[in-house]
Amino acid sequence: MLELTMASVSGADAGATAGMLMADAPSDPGAVLRVGRDPSVCRLATPDDWLFVSRVHLEFVCGPDGGWQVTWLRGSHPDPSSHVMLVLPGHPAQPLPYGGTVRLPHGGAGELVIQDRTAPRSVNVGFFHEA
Repeated sequence: MLELTMASVSGADAGATAGMLMADAPSDPGAVLRVGRDPSVCRLATPDDWLFVSRVHLEFVCGPDGGWQVTWLRGSHPDPSSHVMLVLPGHPAQPLPYGGTVRLPHGGAGELVIQDRTAPRSVNVGFFHEA
């Protein structure tokens, strides 16, 4: 099972979790969870006017072995309006490249932070992969 939590944070609201959303999916091969602005395809949807987040920004996919990976999907623009950082406990934060994919630790937890390049806003997506 992969569990996701999402909090949208802007300037003065830093640290607030009032808008936290949650989603989960069983670790079945082919299972997908998406994060973005389009609620018709994303289980976790950000505010519609937060244009630094793509229509479908992050895609979590379960592989044939029950392990999960996340991809920062390329949008319609050649250069993104945000940065995405992967934060794992005990490790320095590392950037997720635009269009890049990273495998999530099996049975681990962490966070992906989508940071607006032009304003103090971010979308924090926590994950927990239940072993």
